[in-house]
Amino acid sequence: MTESINLFPLFLSFRVALTATLFAFIIGIPIAYYLNRSNGKIADILDTLITLPIVLPPTVLGYYLLVLLGRQSTIGRFLEETFDMTIVFTPTGAVIAAMVVSIPYLIKSARSAFAGIDPSLLNAARVLGRSELNIFLTITIPLAWRGIAAGITLSFARALGDFGATLMVAGSIPNETMTMPIAIYDALLAGNRELANILVIIMTAVAIIILYIINRLEKRMTKGTG
Repeated sequence: MTESINLFPLFLSFRVALTATLFAFIIGIPIAYYLNRSNGKIADILDTLITLPIVLPPTVLGYYLLVLLGRQSTIGRFLEETFDMTIVFTPTGAVIAAMVVSIPYLIKSARSAFAGIDPSLLNAARVLGRSELNIFLTITIPLAWRGIAAGITLSFARALGDFGATLMVAGSIPNETMTMPIAIYDALLAGNRELANILVIIMTAVAIIILYIINRLEKRMTKGTG
């Protein structure tokens, strides 16, 4: 029945994905810049850890997050005792899970964009006496913005569509932590095919739009470097 359709999971999914993408950008851009400029063992280890969320099954990743952030963990007890804050089975847990699974895509895309910048441009700025921070903000970021934008878009799509890790960390509490992928699963289990069809159509439309944006950005990057 149409009146039984609850679109809360849709709005929660967008809120979680947007918040996760914002934090992924804040954390991921400096990491991508560091990885692009470093070739040591520390960079290799960091790159390996960043790639893990791509290759690990989502349930395994969710389990690690539960162990790390659960109420019995050191971090979980500290947050609860100090700030009366709980991570698991809350929207905050959903944001953290979505950020962890999506941040590798932003980092790898941004790193590739940084690697494509002509080093002579950066060296010329250094000769002129500009600081590294100034070069990063006024030269590196503007030159790499298409790759960064593609990474942001892809990261948002991954955060929006996460199921396994989010389910493990945030659960499927109706009107609180139930995101759209989880709602589709629950709707199918409950036999509510109408709701499942609507959410699937919305997810598919969003995926098509995001892929189109990424393809356009990649074509512009190719033209810009050609």
